[in-house]
Amino acid sequence: MGKCFWAFLFIAFGFAPSITAEHNPRTERISGSAGDVLEDDPVGRLKVYVYELPSKYNKKILQKDPRCLSHMFAAEIFMHRFLLSSAVRTLNPEEADWFYTPIYATCDLTPTGLPLPFKSPRMVRSAIQLISSSWPYWNRTEGADHFFVVPHDFGACFHYQEEKAIERGILPILQRATLVQTFGQRNHVCLKEGSITIPPYAPPQKMQARQIPPETPRSIFVYFRGLFYDVNNDPEGGYYARGARAAVWENFKNNLLFDISTEHPTTYYEDMQRAIFCLCPLGWAPWSPRLVEAVVFGCIPVIIADDIVLPFADAIPWEEIGVFVAEEDVPKLDTILTSIPPEVILRKQRLLANPSMKRAMLFPQPALPGDAFHQILNGLARKLPHQKSIYLKPGKKILNWTAGPVGDLKPW
Repeated sequence: MGKCFWAFLFIAFGFAPSITAEHNPRTERISGSAGDVLEDDPVGRLKVYVYELPSKYNKKILQKDPRCLSHMFAAEIFMHRFLLSSAVRTLNPEEADWFYTPIYATCDLTPTGLPLPFKSPRMVRSAIQLISSSWPYWNRTEGADHFFVVPHDFGACFHYQEEKAIERGILPILQRATLVQTFGQRNHVCLKEGSITIPPYAPPQKMQARQIPPETPRSIFVYFRGLFYDVNNDPEGGYYARGARAAVWENFKNNLLFDISTEHPTTYYEDMQRAIFCLCPLGWAPWSPRLVEAVVFGCIPVIIADDIVLPFADAIPWEEIGVFVAEEDVPKLDTILTSIPPEVILRKQRLLANPSMKRAMLFPQPALPGDAFHQILNGLARKLPHQKSIYLKPGKKILNWTAGPVGDLKPW
């Protein structure tokens, strides 16, 4: 506890007599190739053709439920808007490197705001049937030079429960396309090779408006707000978050270093900016908006999700800005965090304070250089040029249009 107490005072209240402002800058740029990749400019490196679909696939869906604009799955909407005015857009499909199909497949919410993915497979199939019969570009590769934004819990498996998502698998008709998705977990059927993992949407303007002065002391050691149990969907406990969240509560609910609760206060954003460590445990899926919030607010993310594939991992140095804790080691969280040397904590904070790190996690309107939109484009550009093998001989078919659950084959 002595080491913990010293580290806590050191970081929270600035008790660092041996470190001057000159040798302890507020921000630090990640060195080497990762920093260069983070600041890449995709303009001039790729051209994207945006299919013009009937509004029933996008705008009319949003008109029915404007809540989709602020939902954590809203990246599919804002990516569409961004591309329409982006310098990488081409109106000539013959010169396009990539083709984008604007479908708002996650904009189907319950009265309480939970997403319903059950119509999504039929919507996607319908859109692909349309573009494949109206343009020649899908048929020449069966989607290998097309990308789709699929920000569901388990991506293009289109289900919010993992066991059912695994049973469904990725929608067969998307097997050759590049998927841009929030879900990322190694060795999982819902993440195929070549996918681009992105952060969930978090409202940039709202977060910006809740910024507090950067010199505010970080007087909270560990912070978390959210569910520990999901009694409605997992009444017996242990399945939700693979028991990791329950372990956090059972082990640290009375620990004074841990500010954890199910309550979501109005000062949530401000509290994160007063915390040193912010827990980012898995829920039903390995990812959550807390990861974005922690980075934006300079709170060191404590990532508790075995085998997670993190957003833009080739550009963001997650090992250097975060702390990874195995799910089985949750009972040792206090020992793990209090054992981190103060100088290591300070460096993580300096890296997190770099504006380029924060910008890469957000989908701002209007877009900014280096933001999440541009990181997606960077990911697509790095996959170019396409291999000649993706182009099929006339009449050749690889995909099975009748594969999948019977319900997915019904007209949309």
